Amino acid sequence: MEDTKSSINRRDFLRGATYAGLAMSMGLPFEFGIAQDEIKKTRVVLIRDKGVLDGKGNINADIISRMLDEAISALLDTENPLKAWKQLIKPDDIVGIKSNVWSHLPTPDEIEQAIYNRVRDTGVSGKNIEIDDRSVLDSEIFLNSTALINVRPLKTHHWSGIGGCLKNYIMFVPQPSDYHDNSCADLATLWKLPVVKNKTRLNILVLLTPLFYGVGPHHFDSTYSWEYKGILVGTDPVAVDSVGLYLLEKKREAYFDEPKPILPPPHHVAYADIRHNLGISDLKKIEIVKLGWQKDILI
Repeated sequence: MEDTKSSINRRDFLRGATYAGLAMSMGLPFEFGIAQDEIKKTRVVLIRDKGVLDGKGNINADIISRMLDEAISALLDTENPLKAWKQLIKPDDIVGIKSNVWSHLPTPDEIEQAIYNRVRDTGVSGKNIEIDDRSVLDSEIFLNSTALINVRPLKTHHWSGIGGCLKNYIMFVPQPSDYHDNSCADLATLWKLPVVKNKTRLNILVLLTPLFYGVGPHHFDSTYSWEYKGILVGTDPVAVDSVGLYLLEKKREAYFDEPKPILPPPHHVAYADIRHNLGISDLKKIEIVKLGWQKDILI
């Protein structure tokens, strides 16, 4: 790739600017080259509920199911949750639910089950639904899928800066380490692989207990995890990750009492927009619908 691979230059920002938090973390100016009245926005929905976790961190399955329904309804402007789901999934779809099994912060079973139940409610046969992470390339359901649902918790990440919806598809290649160059700058190219291209109907970033700081490839310390008690949903994975990244940066700033850029820089989110045209990374172009509990929402 050309010299600009390791940084985002001024021209790139004027073409399709990313948001201020990411610019700050990369030591770059924050500029926009488009008038506000010309902006066409993409929607994401952030929903929180202070009762979704009990005092021991256990998830209330009924509440998380309701949160998911309300978020999908708001995302698609449909009051009836089942009708909203039926806009995403058809009875003849073969559905892969791409989860994440990282031991310290896996996709919760309660969320996986809520998604599975709603996919079944749309009329999809149970034999045409599978939930998986690391074995997706060995799964007939995923290899022949017509629809994917992408769901994982948000965390900082040793190689890519953050682990979000974009990075969650790295298991669709035999050698994930092939994508670690330049802090995983080109993760968006995963989304152009035939096994996933144009199949993703929904992206869900789990924000129940995000990890906002870590050191090393498998580091986890509950000190740097907080009960945000939310989920973030959207059809645009870049927009979802952009909002998630902003929340991590705001939490880090609040915790450390000063801006603390994420390292390595999570510029794969910006590149997904300005180099690969996968989605929107600029917060000014993202409509954020906020539902439920608003205390310490950070955005």
